[in-house]
Amino acid sequence: MKTAITAARLFTPTEIVEHPVLIVEDGRIAAVGPRTHVPLPANVQLQDFPGAILTPGFIDIHIHGGSGHDVMEVDGSALAAIERAMIKHGVTSYLATTVTAPLPATLKSLEHLGKSQRTREDRTGSALLGIHLEGPFISHAKRGVHPPENLLRPSPELLRQLHEASGGTVRMLTIAPELEGGLETIAAATQLGIQASLGHSNATFAEASAGIQAGAHHATHTFNAMRSLDHREPGIVGAVLSDDRVTADLIVDGLHVAPSMVKLFLSAKGAERAILITDAISATGMPDGRYKLGGFEVEVKGDRCDLDGKLAGSVLTLDRAVRNVMRYTSSTLQDSVRLATLNPARLLGINETRGMLAPGRIADVVVLTPQGDVITTMAAGKFPV
Repeated sequence: MKTAITAARLFTPTEIVEHPVLIVEDGRIAAVGPRTHVPLPANVQLQDFPGAILTPGFIDIHIHGGSGHDVMEVDGSALAAIERAMIKHGVTSYLATTVTAPLPATLKSLEHLGKSQRTREDRTGSALLGIHLEGPFISHAKRGVHPPENLLRPSPELLRQLHEASGGTVRMLTIAPELEGGLETIAAATQLGIQASLGHSNATFAEASAGIQAGAHHATHTFNAMRSLDHREPGIVGAVLSDDRVTADLIVDGLHVAPSMVKLFLSAKGAERAILITDAISATGMPDGRYKLGGFEVEVKGDRCDLDGKLAGSVLTLDRAVRNVMRYTSSTLQDSVRLATLNPARLLGINETRGMLAPGRIADVVVLTPQGDVITTMAAGKFPV
């Protein structure tokens, strides 16, 4: 059975289609274009959303949990609950993001996550694309809330051990390039097909530039857990903002980064190199209280997740991040959507299958109001039951 979706507008996201129709068959996009150019097939199931906007499904490359669960829990029902919640906010695929923990516990979580990705067909909700290792190869000085006793010196050998435990599903590695063994580990990550990302780092401009040269072409939650920008020693932030080889992500919740800095960030990285993330923890979608982040607990009150006076992740959702970008800057909804769709897809090298509404892509579609609120989400050709 083919499904046809109609709405007022569609963002591919690089182009706008007025009065669009999108044809879905067997979980893929079969055709997309103006209704005057794309005829409706016979016996098609029509889904009409008057006044709405169709966009690609959002991709969150940095999320720790939600609905009271953490991705490091060795429990299949935990991931299923997180994935069902993400769909409600337009997120159709994601990277399960770990936090620094004792090595045996990390290896156990990686093994579980790797198996979970391979049995994707048994679950509904947002699709697990792989794993983002946030730690243990990070700076003590910029560790944030990561437990200092579990930080490890980066090495290609240890990275391979972590990757093998995951069944080869690690897709991203946050690393401080200034650490001993950092540059060699970045090079090893690149060889393994893992995107090395500069973050939780006290690197100078020269040290960060060396990491970029070694293959780290992304930056994790820019400004946060990084040496501060200085006009004489620009540091890691200066290297990230000024190097066109580097894409970078940002937590736009109004707490992690001031609204004026969001505008500066977008001016520096441009429409093609900026990415939105949530850094959301298990408390997302839950009432105030104490919630797990990896192996420790965080106090959550309102939008703030706190551990000993330090921010510890967020309760941000990606649809709210999209709306906040419009609120804090002059970005349009189309501009903002790109930061949560095509840009992360390109970073992960999956833009031929996700991140864009075009024939042959997986039918991940978000139906939005003109203000950016989620009406419903189609994941791999299916609307939620």
